[in-house]
Amino acid sequence: MDTENSQPYFFGDIGCWSERTEVHKAASLGQASQLQDLIQSGASVNVVAVDSITPLHEACVRGQAQCVQLLLDAGAQVDARNVDGSTPLCDACSAGSLECVKLLLDHGAKTNPALTSRTASPLHEACMGGNSDCVKLLIAMGACLESYDLYYGTPLHVACVNKHVDCVKVLLNAGAKVNAARLHETPLHHAAKNMRVDMIEILVEFGANIYARDLHNRKPVDYATTGSPSAACLQLYETTPMSLQQLSRLAVRKQLGTRALKVIGQLAIPKLIISYLCYH
Repeated sequence: MDTENSQPYFFGDIGCWSERTEVHKAASLGQASQLQDLIQSGASVNVVAVDSITPLHEACVRGQAQCVQLLLDAGAQVDARNVDGSTPLCDACSAGSLECVKLLLDHGAKTNPALTSRTASPLHEACMGGNSDCVKLLIAMGACLESYDLYYGTPLHVACVNKHVDCVKVLLNAGAKVNAARLHETPLHHAAKNMRVDMIEILVEFGANIYARDLHNRKPVDYATTGSPSAACLQLYETTPMSLQQLSRLAVRKQLGTRALKVIGQLAIPKLIISYLCYH
């Protein structure tokens, strides 16, 4: 018997009450033994509850890796979408469960599922939660760095909005566009709003435009509280020309690309040679 009639189920903030199955319950609670028994007795692993939520969604959103493995081995649809268009991979990334993310990818989960008006990509979700290890894995598996969400913008926007410096570093080192704009608002605008000097510094190091203006014709410095370390940092950048070393670094990134720059770093090529590459 699949359905549990005694307990209603409420999923997140969707706002709908509905019955859910025993398979959903076992997957959500991490009851691997119970889930295995249900599967062996013929229970469907692709049964949906309210808003098209599958047991695999349930297991992923709670980071129940053992249950994820059981469901996938039993034929669970790895890219099933709920009513908002989110896949189990989106949920696993949001939860920050690297183990679940690995399992899903090993079973063919799409790193770049088609976006809908109501869902973000797995990379957006990982950046939202500050899960840099998931971000690294997704990028290694081909996640689109410039995947664009109508509400959030790019993953770099998301990482900056949510103050996740580690994710910002991972994205920039992978080649994310530092001056990507959503309604003319750049990641640097968000860093300035959040008063994060460390984030401002790394964005500028990677070529962020300190003079970029948003829809309100405001530069990043205009969002920093007067007299704050963030304001002082941005004002310094505005009044101080870039050093030869900074210009060289930006030129190398532009000319050779991020992956080539990583190789240069690994080979420990002297700065003088890098400078030479920039201007020849």
